[in-house]
Amino acid sequence: MSNVPEQFKPGYKVPYQRQDDTPGLQQKLSPAPIDDITPDGKPYKAAGKLEGRTAIITGSDSGIGRAVAILFALEGADLTLHATEKEKDELKDVERCIHEKTGGKRKVATVISDLREEVLCRQLVSQHAEAHNGKLDILVLNHGNQNAVTDITELPSEQWVRTFDTNIHSFFYIVKASIPYLEKSPYPSINFNGSINMAVGHPELLDYTATKGAIIAFMRALSNQIVGEKGIRCNAVAPGPIWTPLIPATMTDDSIKTFGASVPMKRAGQPVEIATCFVFLASADSGYISGQVLHVNGGVVIN
Repeated sequence: MSNVPEQFKPGYKVPYQRQDDTPGLQQKLSPAPIDDITPDGKPYKAAGKLEGRTAIITGSDSGIGRAVAILFALEGADLTLHATEKEKDELKDVERCIHEKTGGKRKVATVISDLREEVLCRQLVSQHAEAHNGKLDILVLNHGNQNAVTDITELPSEQWVRTFDTNIHSFFYIVKASIPYLEKSPYPSINFNGSINMAVGHPELLDYTATKGAIIAFMRALSNQIVGEKGIRCNAVAPGPIWTPLIPATMTDDSIKTFGASVPMKRAGQPVEIATCFVFLASADSGYISGQVLHVNGGVVIN
């Protein structure tokens, strides 16, 4: 089909580019990751799947988090969006984009924080509650820290601790603070962003990969603890190679040059292809699913 963007076609190679500072910025990527155009080349078509609900989405300034925020808003959810201080301008752009696409119908609150401290995680939840009349239906934990180191003997212990503080400890703090609100919702769900790396073991990302494995284990145990007693469903999405600012900011030159080429579909995925999975897991369409992982990775089989 002529209207299908090149990024969705097999064999598409992401243009070589690098950002030397982390986190990377989406505004610097060319072409930009695709937020709301589906692989058939058509604009995402909403169906009111999240009408009347509210959601917290962390790391929503770019990439997967940005696409999730846009689709959730299109589906009718009011939002609290989170980013770090460095990413605040990109977060403003996401807010602007949502208001344009929804005609200003969606309420959007923003929180700037690095979430490495428990008090800041609790504040995120309390600020959401204040902005949305104490109502929380959906929690999307998407933020993360990733820096490539090819030799374990050169991996700084400080980086290991910082990655765990960001990628998994903060998840525990936010979930803990969110439960009293979620259990009051008629349709509560907690949705985690994992990674294919927890299954395949990325050799350049020891600390990041370890935290992604911890996220999946935490999600499964949490589901077993609360889905029956509290009715809060817990699931995760484990993306494969996805075109986001996180990748060019951290990968080695050789990894960037071949990014996405190794999966059966022969291309990197786009954020919209992950965001649709988060819509599914947050909606009533997945009402009988909990404790599960959706592997959205271009055809890599995960057993």
